Amino acid sequence: MKVVLLQDVKSQGKKDQIIEVSDGYARNFLFPKKLAAPADAKAVNDIKNRQSSENFRRETERAEAKVLADKISSLTVKLTADAGADGRFYGAVTSKDIAEGLKSQHGIEVDKRKILLASPIKSFGVYKTDIKLLSDVTAKLTVSVTEK
Repeated sequence: MKVVLLQDVKSQGKKDQIIEVSDGYARNFLFPKKLAAPADAKAVNDIKNRQSSENFRRETERAEAKVLADKISSLTVKLTADAGADGRFYGAVTSKDIAEGLKSQHGIEVDKRKILLASPIKSFGVYKTDIKLLSDVTAKLTVSVTEK
């Protein structure tokens, strides 16, 4: 019997998969526990519609992220910091500072966890940092650190 899984079932499959199981397993275990439903035309059509809408949502999200990545790549965030006589910072410029600078200077809000710094910036200069917008969309931001 073909059934559509309504939830993940261990050793059988994931939610929204259509699987073949024995009639007794379906009637006595899967259906009473609301883990599966019979794979009729309506259920199969619902799954296809859900998957196509999810794919459409992902594609629009990816397109928006690419546009934002292009915009971010052309920007420069200017930050200032205090330093001692030897030119070393008292603190450091972190991803939080970069995220705040990007929001205040350009109006683009990015989560600080998406800004990838190898290590905190501890000296003056111009740096390139990556911002991971999606798993496959990354923007390169220029950060300029000057003295107060």
